[in-house]
Amino acid sequence: MNILAIETSCDETAIALVEASGGLRAPKFRIVSSVVSSQVKIHAPFGGVVPNLAKREHIKNLPIVLKRVFQNSPSTPSLFRVRASGSRTGPRGKFDLLAVTVGPGLEPALWTGIEFAKKLKRELDVPAVGVNHLEGHLYSFLLSKKAAGTTHKARSAKRRLDGFEFRISNFEFPAIALLVSGGHTILVLMESLAKWYKLGETRDDAAGEAFDKVARMLHLSYPGGAELEKLARKGRADTISFPRPMIHAKDYDFSFSGLKTSVLYYMKELSPSVFNVKHSTLKNDIAASFQAAVIDVLVTKTVRAAREYGAKSIMLSGGVAANRALRRALQAASRKLRANFFVPPFKFNTDNAAMIGVAGYMQYLKNKTRAIRAQGNLNL
Repeated sequence: MNILAIETSCDETAIALVEASGGLRAPKFRIVSSVVSSQVKIHAPFGGVVPNLAKREHIKNLPIVLKRVFQNSPSTPSLFRVRASGSRTGPRGKFDLLAVTVGPGLEPALWTGIEFAKKLKRELDVPAVGVNHLEGHLYSFLLSKKAAGTTHKARSAKRRLDGFEFRISNFEFPAIALLVSGGHTILVLMESLAKWYKLGETRDDAAGEAFDKVARMLHLSYPGGAELEKLARKGRADTISFPRPMIHAKDYDFSFSGLKTSVLYYMKELSPSVFNVKHSTLKNDIAASFQAAVIDVLVTKTVRAAREYGAKSIMLSGGVAANRALRRALQAASRKLRANFFVPPFKFNTDNAAMIGVAGYMQYLKNKTRAIRAQGNLNL
């Protein structure tokens, strides 16, 4: 099945062409082409994403990104070769399915991708599915190129993931999935690729949101989470004893608002002279100590769930999954549990359309329907 996938939930304009096969029991994917256009530099002066500005950029970028996708593809359907050259007409493209993110996210941004997909649906005369962005992250472990037992074949010598085939060969159920992003922190029990349950989620700030807010306290540039991680690598994680919220709670919910506030109070108690004299070192230690607290909570809860449900596999996904310290910690914990560990390549941790293509395929196989309209608060 050839799938054209579109993702515009926040500030990345992404389109991918994905070949999918194998069904629910043994899904296999080949990413023919995947392009992401980031708006980070545009939103950086505002310290965060401006919805209407994101919408404007998506409208401008979608046709450009689509053209790049098919320029990168050796098997571009003739419709897009013709349209890329400027003509308004051309034969029907060889696609089986359109997959577009419908939520959660910024509704003005979601709207642009949905309208673009509807236009393509009319022109290509193919079915379309509305994809939950969170399911995209959840299923992105199926693109875990580096997981032991995963097979992947390169179609070119270029250092990129376009043209790679992904087929998980050692994935076993039950599995525990930790989805960590800027807006969500969710723990999921998977009994199969088609059957899963949400065990818990954040009650207030998501882990990624806490990273960004603490980064702003430290006067780091946007996007703050990645910058905070850089500081943490140079700091000592045992310098400051920040709290581990809900780490001993019997449920699987999370809370990071109190941890964020604890960092704020700690910084307020510092005298200007101390902070100025030890400026860079203290920043590094605050970042490292905060990051350690977050990771401790995430890993502890995931391990507890894995033990309770006898998990044979553990997955990590979402934007915060790009954090190297978190990846190492959860991988080490999985090894101790003798559970297989899966995490997507860095390219597929942040928002992308390849994961939407994967989730779209799984949704299509399950005959699951979802309204193709912007749903900013859509839940997993």
